[in-house]
Amino acid sequence: MDREFLIDLFADFGPVTIRRMFSGYGISADGTNFALALRAGLFFRADEQTIPSFEAEGSAPFQYQTRAKTVTVNSYWQLPARLFDDSEELAQWARAALAAAQRAKVKKRPKAKKIVRKVAKPAKKAPAKKATKKAAVRKPTKRKA
Repeated sequence: MDREFLIDLFADFGPVTIRRMFSGYGISADGTNFALALRAGLFFRADEQTIPSFEAEGSAPFQYQTRAKTVTVNSYWQLPARLFDDSEELAQWARAALAAAQRAKVKKRPKAKKIVRKVAKPAKKAPAKKATKKAAVRKPTKRKA
């Protein structure tokens, strides 16, 4: 999928930002990434509210291979192929994906910075001054009346 195709595909949805990401493109609206266009297809952001729609269409979550295992990313699901021919319904699915991405953003609120309190180390005692003989043998002073 190239940029021009994606721009045309999302025409009924509204303006989107398309940026290079991994081996394809990240698609966002209003600063929120809601879709991935990769070699394997077009994947929309999903959550517990939208996953049943993807499952009903027979879609699967995004997966990729590492040397050791197959990784499944349950937050992105493949767009049903029939939607490429129905731009109005694709726009509805895109709105649902954007809403899912925005809900996920709210759940991830930025972590508060940890306040690091420095524990004061006990002050080292200054070595006691040695009393000198002069200070120790203090002569009383006479006062005049």
